[in-house]
Amino acid sequence: MKSEVNNAKPEMCIKNKDYLYRLIISQLFYDGHSTIATNLAVLVNVDPPCPPSDRLMSVVTKGLQHETDRQKESEQALNLNPIQQMLIGPGIDLEFETNVSCTAPEPSLYETVYVTSHKGPCRAGAFSPDGQLIATGSSDASIKILDVERMLAKAHDIGNTDNQEGQGHPVIRTLYDHLEEVTCLEFHPNKPILASGSRDCHVKLFDYSKTSVKKAFKTINDVEPITCISFHPVGDFLVMGTNSPVIRLYDINTVQCYVCSLPSHQHTGPVTSIKYEPSARYFVSSSRDGSIKLWDAVSNKCVNTLDKAHDGSQVCSVTFSRNGKYILSSGKDSLVKLWELSTSRCLIAYTGAGTTGKQEHRTQALFNHTEEYVMFPDEATTSLCAWNARNASRQQLLSLGHNGAIRSIVHSPNSAAFLTCSDDYRARFWYRKHLIGA
Repeated sequence: MKSEVNNAKPEMCIKNKDYLYRLIISQLFYDGHSTIATNLAVLVNVDPPCPPSDRLMSVVTKGLQHETDRQKESEQALNLNPIQQMLIGPGIDLEFETNVSCTAPEPSLYETVYVTSHKGPCRAGAFSPDGQLIATGSSDASIKILDVERMLAKAHDIGNTDNQEGQGHPVIRTLYDHLEEVTCLEFHPNKPILASGSRDCHVKLFDYSKTSVKKAFKTINDVEPITCISFHPVGDFLVMGTNSPVIRLYDINTVQCYVCSLPSHQHTGPVTSIKYEPSARYFVSSSRDGSIKLWDAVSNKCVNTLDKAHDGSQVCSVTFSRNGKYILSSGKDSLVKLWELSTSRCLIAYTGAGTTGKQEHRTQALFNHTEEYVMFPDEATTSLCAWNARNASRQQLLSLGHNGAIRSIVHSPNSAAFLTCSDDYRARFWYRKHLIGA
């Protein structure tokens, strides 16, 4: 399927790229690197030959004078307030970055500060948009909502247990309204509402502002087990993936369901992951069929398909960078990839996870809160692999301390914290070491 994302004319892109290579070759000749220049000229089939020239240096110098203004415009488009900008920065943007040092802590510096247990395998987790709450869901059909500050306060309380809700206790709500495994959780972007999807084919909406709430105030009924959900950034719509290949879009006020009018646009296998782009222009989905699809969020039509995105393996997760320029994906091939939307190219492959080859279970790849690191749990060793997001250099491994596969991992949107949910019935809340008790 032809991409509709890149509006530039292909013939102009090719012409400009040829001109760029000529500038590079001429600059190399000018600077005395004739062997490199000759090899590159042969490699890109330059005709006619390039003369020595200092033009590239001149163009770069002038461009750098204006690049700061372009970067500021790009950062302003994220709509971050000054506090957010200071805490998490603008995120990854390879258009402007060439040599950036990381300011956030490496994931290997985090440690577990709280553990909560379910009566069955823990399969789903989520952070609230302000990072103050987390939710966990289990195959025992229960959901817990925990307060982050209370978990941090309990960090040095060695004898803490989470068998009851009470004054100062981290577990502030326990919700029971599903009949089968809770498969996915998502907080509403601006209201105290938690959405949960389940193998019982229902999506439940809970108002957790009410202290006595146990049941959902609204239920969306489907005919297939729910695998993934994502709220529209405004909050009026919910896009949903199921064991069916067909993407569903629900109006959460009317519970009206919409699907793309073109059956050929849909996946050919169950949907594994779905996510809105922060500015709501697009949403992205992945499937067991091995493809990634980009959807126009207004027309609900597929505008681009990346077939065999992970060399034919099932695609396990997809998520956008904050600026909407990139998609981060993971597959059962244990690879993590960064895709550029404008060109549909894989820019970076993060390798080294998956010590025993292909994964048995589906899990997620994710950015940390500053998008300086990419994180992915290794199934065989239950350790966390991390890479520098910009250059794919491997960081230190972190043992996640679980006795089962990691089935869900989510990072705080604004602080050095993440959540892991495992088949060992437990969810672990991780926080940066030296900030504990600060």
